[in-house]
Amino acid sequence: MHKTIAAFLGLLCAGLALPAMAGEKFVLIDHTDGTDPFWPVVLNGAQAAAKQVGAELIFRHPSKVDAVEEAQIIEAATAQKPDGMIISILDPTVIGPAIKAAVDAGIPVVSINSGAEEARKFGVLLHVGQPEYPAGKMAGERAKAAGRKKYLCLNQEAQNIALRERCQGFADGFGQKLNMIDSTNDPTEIKARTTAALMADPSIDTLLATGPHVCVPALAALHDLGKERSIYLACFDLSPEVVAAIKDGRVAFAIDQQQYLQGYLPVIYLDLYKRYGLLQANDVLSGPGFVTKENADQVAKLAGTVR
Repeated sequence: MHKTIAAFLGLLCAGLALPAMAGEKFVLIDHTDGTDPFWPVVLNGAQAAAKQVGAELIFRHPSKVDAVEEAQIIEAATAQKPDGMIISILDPTVIGPAIKAAVDAGIPVVSINSGAEEARKFGVLLHVGQPEYPAGKMAGERAKAAGRKKYLCLNQEAQNIALRERCQGFADGFGQKLNMIDSTNDPTEIKARTTAALMADPSIDTLLATGPHVCVPALAALHDLGKERSIYLACFDLSPEVVAAIKDGRVAFAIDQQQYLQGYLPVIYLDLYKRYGLLQANDVLSGPGFVTKENADQVAKLAGTVR
């Protein structure tokens, strides 16, 4: 009996040894407009897992960061009756009902990235992602310990509950009220708004960028203002540019949520659930982890692909 169980577990871990299920189709739906460098890494993970288990993976995202459009994409995917869906929850009040409708239609759903605190109420199997408020709080505590006095949080997706939680956590960890400006995913606008905010309040000595494509134009703003080394910049998530800036000291640290896992693991979980009814009981915390100058070399060659 024990040998049988051990052999079965070994088969699951091997992955490649599992027989393909005919017609197994999973749909991955994120909430961004396709310009965020975070999501190609998620997609890399999902595609690798789909290849491993022999499933077809379909990837969809809205044309802009818009919860209504994402909900419509979810509804359209539900009508196609896939074997499972992987969904990031931009705004629970809008996305939640669409997820519940998919679950009610018999489609298993794993949520990823954002909406962890709300996901279970809509019937998802589990959530894979980072606890956003605690991650922000840890980052704020780290900046405060560095002796910084006043911060500003740069949020590029006003609708995204996860990014608001990051900013609020940072504020609480820093020991100040929420100080946040909203922008879009347009680097030119991010740079302009960052520049304007710093010129309006020269006492700001700390910036938190809620994504890598916010971090890079924020760096450009600091460069133009001559404050590239004097203002403490912390960023969420990784890109090759962010890692390079950490290595040369222009970025203090980045909070890494290992987004490759957010693509890879849900496909594996859905496959195991469809094959055998197997499902772990708890959500998966893929972060936070801190990338600093001391450990940046470990992730530099992988940034933008699996990190």
